Amino acid sequence: MPALTDADFDARVVDARGLVLVDFWAPWCEPCARLSPTVEALASEHAGAVTVTAIDVEAHPAAPARHAVLSLPTVILFRDGAEVERLTGSPSEKRIRRALEKHLT
Repeated sequence: MPALTDADFDARVVDARGLVLVDFWAPWCEPCARLSPTVEALASEHAGAVTVTAIDVEAHPAAPARHAVLSLPTVILFRDGAEVERLTGSPSEKRIRRALEKHLT
């Protein structure tokens, strides 16, 4: 899963066409570590239909701040650069799947 930085966030998410899922995480966040395999599995499953990426909020704080990411983990779905859905806390795989399916159709 490709990692985002503050420098390329806008080019790869805000300026992107289609559906982009961004996993906002930090190295010290245990729920983030538990969520990561689920996000990676969904990325493989939906390859070509959804761009799935992640950003370490500790190493790259500007983009998360601009998007008001206040808790971890946070998963945001963007369509054509606009936020269409936000999942905070430790969203279940089922919850993320429902959000993806809603925006893929």
